[in-house]
Amino acid sequence: MSTFKKIILFGGSFDPIHAGHVCVARHALEALGAGKLIFIPAHRSPHKTDPPVAGRYRLAMIRKAIEGIDDFCVSDCELMRSQPSYTLDTIYYFREHFGGDAVLHWLVGADQLSSFDRWHRVNELLELCRVSVMVRAGYPPPDFGQFKGVFPEGIIDRLKNDIVQTPRIDLDSTAIRSQLAAGMIGTDALPAGVLQYIKENHLYGYS
Repeated sequence: MSTFKKIILFGGSFDPIHAGHVCVARHALEALGAGKLIFIPAHRSPHKTDPPVAGRYRLAMIRKAIEGIDDFCVSDCELMRSQPSYTLDTIYYFREHFGGDAVLHWLVGADQLSSFDRWHRVNELLELCRVSVMVRAGYPPPDFGQFKGVFPEGIIDRLKNDIVQTPRIDLDSTAIRSQLAAGMIGTDALPAGVLQYIKENHLYGYS
């Protein structure tokens, strides 16, 4: 690759993608000075026993949510892979696609740090990309001291430097699915195109 690129990889269940996902993605793009953010719906996380409720419908919902946002796109690379999905495999996929001089940031929520040192081949992952932890407004910064003696000091310093501060948005996909099933979803919880798609395809019991 001949030109420098900084790319954010945003993986998750997105079941469904909601307004909070889009909002924090915008903040991460600006905070990290990246040129592109890629949403990556997981086939099934190795840390979860149940597959996503909406399956492959999530790909179309993400496309609806990011329509018209030039710096956002979506990849089905994990959906095409046999489950479960390992983050390391996805990092290798994008490393090969974008080349060795691209800077890849894997975006995670602060709640994922409690098990971060147990991720599949995590030290190898940290050599291939940077991990950017999202911290919601009003919450304390993560305690990276828990990784002392687990990761090199340079890696811990990099984790601290790559924190992304995001607004406090109290939206949760599990709660949203329950609201949809009850027909009581707020109009600001989901992008309009996503809500319409859910209704047209009778997802989550919503009609």
